[in-house]
Amino acid sequence: MKNATFLELKTNQRNQLLDIMPQIGSFLREHQAVDGVLVIFVPHTTAAVTINENADPDVKNDILSYLSRLIPADAGFRHMEGNSDAHIKSSLVSPSLSILVSGGKVVLGTWQSVFFCEFDGPRTRKLYLKYIPDLA
Repeated sequence: MKNATFLELKTNQRNQLLDIMPQIGSFLREHQAVDGVLVIFVPHTTAAVTINENADPDVKNDILSYLSRLIPADAGFRHMEGNSDAHIKSSLVSPSLSILVSGGKVVLGTWQSVFFCEFDGPRTRKLYLKYIPDLA
């Protein structure tokens, strides 16, 4: 796939938000990105990707804590693998993002960052990145 690659990420907790901005920056530089769109896709049913605040680490903790209270692992789900909570969290958060790229950088708000969301770790995960340049 032209202008695309996958990253391998290792998580070390069952529920975890990993800031992936360093990997995104490297990817955009490697692909000489200027203006366009970056598509991020998580090919796992128990992980996701999101944009949120990175200035205060309590925000990440609050997100994970609230999701765990909203969707507890021990809620009596029928799925035999015991990770239904992770499947539900992944569906609610989203397996993909499309982010504008301008001047070789993703367009984000002042406090925003991009996070890989692990809901069934620790694991080794893949994350696909594809840069689509503007044609005009």
